[in-house]
Amino acid sequence: MKETLPVLDARFSLQFISDATNTMSHLDAISAALEGGCRWIQLRMKDAADDEVRTVARQALALCRKHNAIFIIDDRTDIVKEVGADGVHLGKNDMPIKEARNLLSEHAIIGGTANTIDDIRRLWKDGADYIGCGPFRFTTTKKNLAPVIGLDGYRCISQAMRDEGITLPVVAIGGITKDDVADIMQAGMNGIAISGAVTKAENPADEMKRLKQLVRKPN
Repeated sequence: MKETLPVLDARFSLQFISDATNTMSHLDAISAALEGGCRWIQLRMKDAADDEVRTVARQALALCRKHNAIFIIDDRTDIVKEVGADGVHLGKNDMPIKEARNLLSEHAIIGGTANTIDDIRRLWKDGADYIGCGPFRFTTTKKNLAPVIGLDGYRCISQAMRDEGITLPVVAIGGITKDDVADIMQAGMNGIAISGAVTKAENPADEMKRLKQLVRKPN
């Protein structure tokens, strides 16, 4: 029988990480994801100036509130606090979890990036609320890509977490398409984080709808 790790929130299982393309802005992409039924949005503008992130974040937050969606900002903990976002996602080279917790409220959602079970142990100890674990496969969306994990890696990580009693919810991330969802969920992940599969689709909102159905019914 397949065992999965605990889920933080019903909206947690399908996350959209924003990305701008030649034809879509971050806000366009977020709007399409919300229209397609996604209720967990992460604004990721890694190379943008704070003022630009701040402006987009306020507009994205309004969209998320309209759709009862969780709104997370990548890295910029100070902007999370300023605009009233629900939380922050921190990469390996970003602010430590404990420092972010001190700056935000105890109710803020703080996620962390992991590539190995050692990363997960550290994040668990530091008080992360969830983990984005990847990359599943090679992706051009993110620079300085960590080693690819694949399905076997997810199975090993899930089993190790259960053996050690680590109950953090985990989503798979990195180059995922709709054809991967069933296998990833069977490997023990709580959900998936999507970016390019939606933004590069002919109809992004419709693609998100298909992904949502697959996450609900992975078998």
